[in-house]
Amino acid sequence: MKIPTRLPFAAAMRVTPAKRHRIAHLVVFGALALLLGAATPAAAHPVPFSYMDIRIEPGAINLTIVVHVFDAAHELGVNPPERLLDPSVLGPLGHELAALLRSRLQITAGGRLLTRDTWSAPEPLPDRQSVRLRAHYQTSSSPGSVTITASLFPYDPAHQTFLNFYEDGALTSQAILDGNHPQLEYFAGSRQGVFAVIRKFVPAGIHHILIGPDHLLFLVGLLLLGGSVRRLLLVVSSFTVAHSITLSLAALNLVTPPARVIEPAIALSIVYVGVDNLMVGRGRDVRAWIAFAFGFIHGFGFANVLREMNLPSRALGWSLFSFNLGVEIGQLLVVVLVTSALMALRSTNEAAGRRLAFAGSLAVILVGAFWFVQRVFFPGGIA
Repeated sequence: MKIPTRLPFAAAMRVTPAKRHRIAHLVVFGALALLLGAATPAAAHPVPFSYMDIRIEPGAINLTIVVHVFDAAHELGVNPPERLLDPSVLGPLGHELAALLRSRLQITAGGRLLTRDTWSAPEPLPDRQSVRLRAHYQTSSSPGSVTITASLFPYDPAHQTFLNFYEDGALTSQAILDGNHPQLEYFAGSRQGVFAVIRKFVPAGIHHILIGPDHLLFLVGLLLLGGSVRRLLLVVSSFTVAHSITLSLAALNLVTPPARVIEPAIALSIVYVGVDNLMVGRGRDVRAWIAFAFGFIHGFGFANVLREMNLPSRALGWSLFSFNLGVEIGQLLVVVLVTSALMALRSTNEAAGRRLAFAGSLAVILVGAFWFVQRVFFPGGIA
């Protein structure tokens, strides 16, 4: 039996120039359909942004808010969104849109919520596919700080609001608000702004040192052996100078070691202080050098907290100084209380004072070791 040189279906599958032309068209149209289908979800919300200009003036804060018609139409139930660009459609809905945005915006000046405000009728911006509104807030004087809290379109978790701050007609700062960061505090460049920075960051420094058990235990460990007032002030000052240096470097993002390294290192510094207290004997008192050396590490720990406070870029120097001043005040409070108690005990019973220093040093070692193990092996906390 003779085997045919070409199978029957091979002839049917032979591609002619006409078939190739039709196939090419099908491929092109299919690719376009896929691209359009993939682009549809992204185009559903073309610009998930709003823009807000905040102009700080004597006795007033003036806002200009620009929102995309897609967001405004979603809230007002208008379809298609482009209808809002028609003044005859936008006009009757203007009061409703202004009331909606006003309810989702709070402005605090100098710590006081502003309630005396007037809003203009919205105007369409066809070239930007947006709507613009203006608002005027009255203030009693030039505020040192202005806090903006806004969640203009919470239905969209990706929505962002871009802020531009102006003073004396000049752009001074920019920021972004979103679902995770709906609030921002702005400090004015005036003398009132400097006072506002000091009022915020000095108490923050005091609060942090008083609620930071690791920093407090390190200080207490340095004070357990007692000594003259001059010696103890030298120890504390050495710690302050060192942590101020690294705090500034980290806050300026010049040196930013990870917290997973810094936190265990702080725990080890506490262990070292306790061990040194037990081994010092009659040797030379090097607590000032210990405080200085480990102060660099503790400074990075302070910086991790300070960085979370959204340092004002225009008042960075004053905020760093104020926070450091607060930390120093908190440290001095601790030093005065601890040294007064230890000196009172030693003046009545020297042996009891020595026993307390020994037992306290053991406690410092144990707690520091516990924190080290916890921070290295159980960084999420021990259940």
